[in-house]
Amino acid sequence: MAEAADIHGDTPAPARRWLRRAVVMLAGTPVLAGLIYVPAGSAQAAPTAAGPSSVDVSLDSLTPSAPLKGDTLTLTGTVTNRGKDTVTDAHVGLRVGPQITDRGAVDDAAGRSGFRPGSEPAEVPGASVKVSALAPEVSQPFTIKIPVSKLGLDEDGVYQLGVSLSGETENRGYEQVLGIQRTFLPWQPDAAAKRTQLSYVWPLISTTHLTAQTGSDELQTPVFENDDLAAELRPGGRLEQMVSLGRELPVTWLMDPDLLASVAAMANAYMVRTPDGQIVPGRNQAVAKRWLADLERAVQGKKVVALPFADPDLASLAHQGKNVSGSLAHLRPATEKARQVVETVLHVEPSTDFSWPVEGAVDPAIVNVATSAGAHNVLARSDSFQETGNLAHTPSAPRPIGAGTTAVVADARLSKAFQGDMLSAENATLAVQRFLAQSLALNLQDTDAPRSIVVTPQRMPTTSQAQTMADALQALQSGRWTQPVDLEAAARAKPDPGATTLVPGAGQYPVSLRRTELPQPAFETIRTTQTMLDHFKVILSHPDRVEIPFGNTFNRMMSTSWRGHPEEAEAYRDGVREYLEGLTEQVKLIPKSKAHLSGRSATIPVTVQNGLVQDVHGLVLRLKSANPTRLMFGDDGEAEQQIDVQGGHSQSVKFTANATASGPVEVTAQLYTKDGVPYGQERRFTVQATEITSTVLLVIAAGVLLLVLAGVKMYASRKRVAARAAEESTQPSDPTPDTGGESDSSSGPGETVDR
Repeated sequence: MAEAADIHGDTPAPARRWLRRAVVMLAGTPVLAGLIYVPAGSAQAAPTAAGPSSVDVSLDSLTPSAPLKGDTLTLTGTVTNRGKDTVTDAHVGLRVGPQITDRGAVDDAAGRSGFRPGSEPAEVPGASVKVSALAPEVSQPFTIKIPVSKLGLDEDGVYQLGVSLSGETENRGYEQVLGIQRTFLPWQPDAAAKRTQLSYVWPLISTTHLTAQTGSDELQTPVFENDDLAAELRPGGRLEQMVSLGRELPVTWLMDPDLLASVAAMANAYMVRTPDGQIVPGRNQAVAKRWLADLERAVQGKKVVALPFADPDLASLAHQGKNVSGSLAHLRPATEKARQVVETVLHVEPSTDFSWPVEGAVDPAIVNVATSAGAHNVLARSDSFQETGNLAHTPSAPRPIGAGTTAVVADARLSKAFQGDMLSAENATLAVQRFLAQSLALNLQDTDAPRSIVVTPQRMPTTSQAQTMADALQALQSGRWTQPVDLEAAARAKPDPGATTLVPGAGQYPVSLRRTELPQPAFETIRTTQTMLDHFKVILSHPDRVEIPFGNTFNRMMSTSWRGHPEEAEAYRDGVREYLEGLTEQVKLIPKSKAHLSGRSATIPVTVQNGLVQDVHGLVLRLKSANPTRLMFGDDGEAEQQIDVQGGHSQSVKFTANATASGPVEVTAQLYTKDGVPYGQERRFTVQATEITSTVLLVIAAGVLLLVLAGVKMYASRKRVAARAAEESTQPSDPTPDTGGESDSSSGPGETVDR
């Protein structure tokens, strides 16, 4: 704040040099040294040094950032007394230093601190304001207004500005500089004959929000890890501000399509996982729809570049994942998915020909991985892709590095200008002025060739960082020393013949970045989960219901957004694997402990349960006897049947078993896919076989014979009874008159006599 870069003044006059020598000679005598101060000019005295600054001078705003002729420069800020003594007779003054000639001088000036009497420029007449007595830990605001014409700006270039507080304290009863803050003022009132083509990348990237889990309904309602994305989309949120600010700026939109897919999913029915593991309906559909509509309007007519889906960590893949089979196979589908998502959601055709390693740090392995995703342009940064020659100027961004690949090298100074805390008005103001100073100093470099410069800021700027970036770009809107171009045009620009095209070696990759890479076990987990999915989807009647959400999730598991969050990344990977395991376990064999087999041949039932909402097919159930000499299935102790089970149902499958001896035999039941891969957990149970002897068979046969004979006898007896009953029913009755004589012994035809 108070201690920043020195402002170099003009060469001191002979009288001033003599006085400074006197100060040095008398420095050993405190009384004399305290009385001496150096006059500056005819009307002002230069304040003496005060040692370490005791007053913080905060420069909160400077407008206009890049003034024109006729403008009035306005500076506002705050002074705060950090010392132990009250400051009196104080004022805040503006100092304008000499012109800075190159970019390195801007860096040097920004790195200096302290106030050096005699080497500092004098205060600009009429550009000071008085400050009342300033007690310890007390702050006061200030505002300085001065016409630009009075600043003494001559040639076009970058000038140093200093805002200092001078005053007295109880211990030092003479004027001294107690604090100073420095910044830069770009002065290019008219359009330059040669202007830098500037491509500013506007990143629209977020962290991973969607899980692999979906609802069992027909639409497969997506499930989010939490509802934090809604906070970024609401008015004032980070992503809402990125869209709102970017809409008015000449930028190239650089997007992670996973963000678009996530917001599009949120715009419809969606679910959210609560901290206690519950799944509840999401309620921010309106927020998501509004943001998508605003973004679609903002990108119309602008260049849109889509990174591979979920922004995979190319460096981690190159250094940690390349030895894990199948890891690189996700990249090309991720690029294809990126184009599809952007066209579907935003109705614009994106470029998918760019890859962006973390912080633009590259080595040969990273370049190889980046190009395997289908990109021909790799966004690098100049602090990684450093110049090895003796160029006296900043070269253009494109560098052909062979095999049809171009390294698009972004300028590190400009790209890192807005990192850090930009919530502070002072930090934001200083960052904007330094960015403008660097861009103007770059344009003033001695070269006749037109140059194309690319700026790639941090991947996920905060709201305050985005606002500061926008302020700087708005200050360049007049186009006096820069001309906006899109990223594709910058990549196609003519390369500088003197610029290096040598990709940095593996040993030059920053150790700090390597420490934050996804470890190799992360890619091994991804491979294991992918294999599990491959075995699972072949049994499904609708494999796309798991193939699509899990395929996207594999890309999310290797996202760049996990950098610096190893525990959260591991938890996400484990959660995906456990969820898939839970799905596969919905198709299983019902456990059983025992089965009984009486006789030499019988059937044994085994039940398969399908707890999924869709049918499964192509499964093979195989039974195997541990002792085929005692219990056999088929001819060799094994038997199998292909099965199909409807969703939400169970199916019992019967196997014929043959026993040659009584006793227990262990049987193993195992499901297999049609490719012969074991599926699910095998089940073991015991079959208790009971052999039937010949004696037992004779007893059984005799019993059966007795039952048959008894039945025949009962049938014959019943038949005789029935015949007698029928005979009696057909004989007429014998009439006998009551006369007392003998009865008539003769009978007529057809009559019988009961005797």
